[in-house]
Amino acid sequence: MRTLGLLANKRTSNSITILFKLPYYTQWGQSLVLSGSDPVFGSWNLKQALSMDPVHKGGELVWCAKTTVNVGFECEYNYYLVDDSRNVLRWEPGKKRKLVLPQGVKEGDVVEVHDLWQDASEGLFLRSAFKDVIFAGKDELKKETQSFHVSQNLDQDQQDTVVVHFVISSPLLDAGTNVCVTGGISKLGNWRCQDGLKLSYTGDSLWKAECVIRKDELPLKYKYCQINQAGGCALEEGPNRELTIDLGSSSLPNFFILSDGPFRETPWRGAGVAIPMFSVRSDDDLGVGEFLDLKLLVDWAVKSGFHLVQLLPVNDTSVNRMWWDSYPYSSLSVFALHPLYLRVQALSNNIPEEIMKEISRERDALNKKDVDYEATMAVKLSIAKKIFNLEKEKVLSSSSFQKFFTENQEWLKPYAAFCYLRDFFDTSDHSQWGVFANFSNEKLEKLISDDAIHHEIICFHYYIQYHLYLQLSDAAVYARKNKVVLKGDLPIGVDRNSVDTWVYPNLFRMNTSTGAPPDYFDKNGQNWGFPTYNWEEMSKDNYGWWRARLTQMAKYFTAYRIDHILGFFRIWELPDHAATGLVGKFRPSIALSQEELEREGIWDFNRLSLPYIRNDMLQDKFGSLWTLIAANFLNEYQPLCYEFREDCNTEKKIIAKLKSSSERSLWAEQEDKIKRGLFDLIQNIVLIRDPEDPCKFYPRFNLEDTSSFADLDEHSKNVLRRLYYDYYFVRQENLWRQNALKTLPVLLNSSDMLACGEDLGLIPSCVHPVMQELGLIGLRIQRMPSEPGLEFDIPSKYPYMTVCAPSCHDCSTLRAWWEEDEERRCRYFKTIVGSNDIPPQKCTPEVAYFIMQQHFEAPSMWAIFPLQDLLALKEEYSTRPAAEETINDPTNPKHYWRFRVHVTMESLLNDKELQLIIKDLVSTSGRSFPGKEIELKDVKTSGDKVVQSAQVQVNGNTIKCLKC
Repeated sequence: MRTLGLLANKRTSNSITILFKLPYYTQWGQSLVLSGSDPVFGSWNLKQALSMDPVHKGGELVWCAKTTVNVGFECEYNYYLVDDSRNVLRWEPGKKRKLVLPQGVKEGDVVEVHDLWQDASEGLFLRSAFKDVIFAGKDELKKETQSFHVSQNLDQDQQDTVVVHFVISSPLLDAGTNVCVTGGISKLGNWRCQDGLKLSYTGDSLWKAECVIRKDELPLKYKYCQINQAGGCALEEGPNRELTIDLGSSSLPNFFILSDGPFRETPWRGAGVAIPMFSVRSDDDLGVGEFLDLKLLVDWAVKSGFHLVQLLPVNDTSVNRMWWDSYPYSSLSVFALHPLYLRVQALSNNIPEEIMKEISRERDALNKKDVDYEATMAVKLSIAKKIFNLEKEKVLSSSSFQKFFTENQEWLKPYAAFCYLRDFFDTSDHSQWGVFANFSNEKLEKLISDDAIHHEIICFHYYIQYHLYLQLSDAAVYARKNKVVLKGDLPIGVDRNSVDTWVYPNLFRMNTSTGAPPDYFDKNGQNWGFPTYNWEEMSKDNYGWWRARLTQMAKYFTAYRIDHILGFFRIWELPDHAATGLVGKFRPSIALSQEELEREGIWDFNRLSLPYIRNDMLQDKFGSLWTLIAANFLNEYQPLCYEFREDCNTEKKIIAKLKSSSERSLWAEQEDKIKRGLFDLIQNIVLIRDPEDPCKFYPRFNLEDTSSFADLDEHSKNVLRRLYYDYYFVRQENLWRQNALKTLPVLLNSSDMLACGEDLGLIPSCVHPVMQELGLIGLRIQRMPSEPGLEFDIPSKYPYMTVCAPSCHDCSTLRAWWEEDEERRCRYFKTIVGSNDIPPQKCTPEVAYFIMQQHFEAPSMWAIFPLQDLLALKEEYSTRPAAEETINDPTNPKHYWRFRVHVTMESLLNDKELQLIIKDLVSTSGRSFPGKEIELKDVKTSGDKVVQSAQVQVNGNTIKCLKC
């Protein structure tokens, strides 16, 4: 069939020959194919794609393909790396390539296309963070048209000339700057940039030009350069580019299309500040940071030299209607915004005086050291309800609200209904809602109908979300105008009692819980309580729920952080009866089969998968209380051997029994210690039996730490050690890679936002290659080195495609980390600072400056600093105990997220000294900052070299430098 297809599409008349050449190194068993929209390239069917052959050319391996097409041929295409069976190993990300034949091509001509493999990182600067914010206005460059009428020149002397099309991408170019190509022939200016061939801007950051060149001028060496309106020139970095022809070929090309990839320049690097929305303090806020406070934060960012402001999730988390809801990663709805961040005095221009006085009184009462979550929520909703009652008809009938409602009703209507039912039944556990436990559109429409007696309550939730939308949109537009990227956060999970699990229960595995295995944050693992995802079900509509989430986020943000990106490769899945995060398994993963274990001489599966409890363990853990504990929680199934009773054979059952037992008074003073001891016993297993398939097993994390393992024979120990290593570090890699490549591209293609992945924790070896493949920016925290054997990472060695930071919201701040461990502080001082002196006990501004400077100067694309760490640069902001500045304690599942910066944004805006310190760090590190201007001029040439001088405006001073 393939042969017939090729014959059917063979061009027999009016045809031309196209040659494709692409330098690319492959491994044994790999090859390249060219797939495209035209049948000659397989119509995107990789099994019928155009094969390519490798040719060694100098020190390069160049893959080549040849085909015949008709004059006027156009198509889209891309290159793919495949194995011998044409299974895709790698593909070019981003937009499809477009092939349009040059003007003047006629029957019998040969066109040679020189391409470079497109990396995902090349497309990052076409994302909205750069295109619409940092470099906004560049696309206002008007497309110019150039017509060289090259066909006439070819007719005069066709045998001695070729037409060369130069194509270059330059996404970072400022408006008013042009691109030229210069080289060693007169038509390219003889290496003088100002006399080079001017390229035309054609949109999408592409610049093109064509030129007729004599064959005796080949091989041709050339480079691209940028020329601004003042005539200043910047030559691209790296070696000269070169065009050669194969003089021994029987059919020399008439046309060359040189797709030269991106303009080679110093990698762009920027800086930003990170702070949770609730932590911001201003003169106008009502007990918590509010969306409109972002304008002040943006102003401060600009004055301090930052291009980015990063937030934690801002979705509604009002599941329990108490302080537990302060946890920003447990979403009630992945679409609705949190009423906590509403500015009530901005709800109307006609707020009565008595309400304004109430706002003023409550502002004073809520102006505390930390956020009072419950009081703040109650006050805001109470005041908002009063204003709503005054203006509901006006607002709800406005064209602006109607437009908002129409565009958001798919999530807004079930959200409002959920909030009503939550309050009516006094629980978010929708399984307790009787007839409404199971969602249906029919029930929803009745709940929200205009005739319902509670319709006003439904409308109030619409009203709140509408104003949250207006306020965050206002702040987002302000950030864009000031060239500041607003970076959001995409939580990995949703609360099991949420709008999303109510409306889309088929998308979740409700009998499971999500968490993380033991790592830097918690040696016992983490249990976040979220249900895991039913990826198989999600894939049926191409992950529509995820795509909708990203589309919603993109209304406000131009960049986002993917929380726990490892969860898109595999998730740490726990049974819903688990309270801790230790005894879990990865999903998906290839389990150990009973047959596999039996072949290795492992057969006593109950011994290995049930808690191993012996009399001596009870005495060691509980001392004199051991008999009491045994009598209440255990059965002695044979002498000195115990098992848990049915009413306490899970972690959650243990917690419940400890609280409810009639004998609780006998152990009340030691309850936490006893709970931990009982948890140790129930976790004292070697294998976890799959609850859905009893013939599958998973090795317990850190199984060698258990006494169950210690009491095994040496043969069993050796087998289980090997299988443990294989399960966690070998057998899953390809499965996890394929899993991520199904889901992550859908996320990335759902919006134009710049994506960063939080890749901390136990990192499978497949993660970083996949992130690199997809153009995902990783995270580096100095105290959590990704390289084994290091205690502290070296920022100067970070890859470019990373965000570097001295700390993050999930760990202690820089000051707290420095002061909490003297021995570690001394090791850091010796290893990183290179000093044997005794380091200061406190994190002085000098210490903070040194650590900040390391990160500013790192090669990472972004250096993003928690605001608390930046405040450590001044002594006056370091009077508060450092431990109080920590945002989250990952070891505590009931942590109260309530930290507030103790200084207002207005005060920081007036602190010119701190702004100058930070901006100096930004500018001297070579990072970009808002308002930075570079003027290039005084270009001199010397053979193939161009020497340029640059004048850089930094803090009002002009710094001159030379660069070859």
